[in-house]
Amino acid sequence: MNIIRKLMRIMDSVLKHRWNNMDSTIKMSHSTPAADSGLQARSAMKINTLATLVKEAAQRITPYILHTPLLFTPALSQDTGVNIHLKLENEQITGSFKARGAFNTVGVLAAEGVTTVYIASTGNHGLACVPACRTFNVACQVVVPVTADLEKKEKLRANGANLREHGTDCSETEAFTRRLAKEHGSPYLSPYNEYLIMAGQGTVGREILLDLPEVDAIFVAVGGGGLISGVAAYVKSHRPTCKVVGCSPARSKVMHESVRAGRIIQEDSEETLSDGTAGGLEEGALTFPLCRDLVDDWILVDEEEIAQAVYYCLKQHRKVVEGASGVALAAVKKAKAQYQGQQVAVVMCGANISMKNLQTIIQNYA
Repeated sequence: MNIIRKLMRIMDSVLKHRWNNMDSTIKMSHSTPAADSGLQARSAMKINTLATLVKEAAQRITPYILHTPLLFTPALSQDTGVNIHLKLENEQITGSFKARGAFNTVGVLAAEGVTTVYIASTGNHGLACVPACRTFNVACQVVVPVTADLEKKEKLRANGANLREHGTDCSETEAFTRRLAKEHGSPYLSPYNEYLIMAGQGTVGREILLDLPEVDAIFVAVGGGGLISGVAAYVKSHRPTCKVVGCSPARSKVMHESVRAGRIIQEDSEETLSDGTAGGLEEGALTFPLCRDLVDDWILVDEEEIAQAVYYCLKQHRKVVEGASGVALAAVKKAKAQYQGQQVAVVMCGANISMKNLQTIIQNYA
C-alpha cells in the first residue's frame, strides 16, 4: 500500500474519532525515562514521513499554485539588525497559503473517487477549497461561523460557494460540519487537522529552503497549526539547525497555551485582527504533538503590534497583508535580540483583510 493510502487510513480514523487507537509515534508521553529514550527515534520517523508527503504534495500542486517570492526587507532589516525575508503567500492564488493544502487534499480525494466534501472555515480555507473542488470536479459545502468576516463571506458566495453559517467559534463550526459530513457519508476537510492539508501547507517551507538555503529561522502565525506543522516537519528534516517559531495574537492563543500545558486546552478567544488564526483546537488534533515537538519557540503579540506590522508592509512594500501575516512580522520585531545578523524568513500567510480593518489601520498610523 503506497504512502497516500496509508495516510488515508489515518485520516479515516480521525473522522471516526478513533484518536486513541492511532499510531502512537507522535503521542508518546514524556512522563517516563523509557518514553523519553525512544521518543526521538519515533518522532524522527513521523517527521520524515510528513516531510515525504510535503515533497509529494509539491509535485502534485505545482500546476495549480504559485511559487511565491521571498522578499528581502532592507529597511526593517537595518532597523532590527536581523536579515528579514518575507515569504509572500499574500500573493498566492485565493490570497493565502491555504490553496496549497486545498489543492493537495482535494486532488488526492478526487483520485480516490470522492465526489463531495464538507468544509469548515473562517474564510481562507473555504476560499481555497472552492477553486480546488471546481478544478477536480468535486462538490463542496462550506460552513463558516456567523462571526466570520463579512467580506470573506461575500467573496465565498461570489466565487460560487455553497455557503452555510453556523456557530460563533471555529471549534463549534468544525464540530457541526463534521456531523453534517458524517450524516451525508462524505469526507470532512479540516482547515488544519489532516496530514494531507499539513503536507500541502508544508510546501511553503520547501520553497523557503530552495530560495534561502542558509535560513536560520522561520516565523509562522499559528491557529490550528496546520501550516507550522507542515513547514516544521519539512524544514527540520532538511535543515535541522533552522529554528521554527510559532506566533500568535495574545487574544487568541489556544495552541500556544496548549503547548505550555502539555495537553490540548480550551479557552475563549477574543476578537483579533488576526481572524485567520482565531479559535480553538479539536480534541486529539494531529497538529498538537507536531507543534509541541517541532516548534522551537512561541511568541505572543498584541493588537497594536499586529496593526503596525500590517501598516509597515503597506507603507514600505506596497503589500496588502492580513492580520495573521502581521502577527508573524510583529513577532520578529519583538524577538530581534535573539536573531541579530541571522537570516530569518517570515511567512506572510495571506492578504484577506477587510477593507474596514485596513482603512482603520491606515487612519491610525498614516
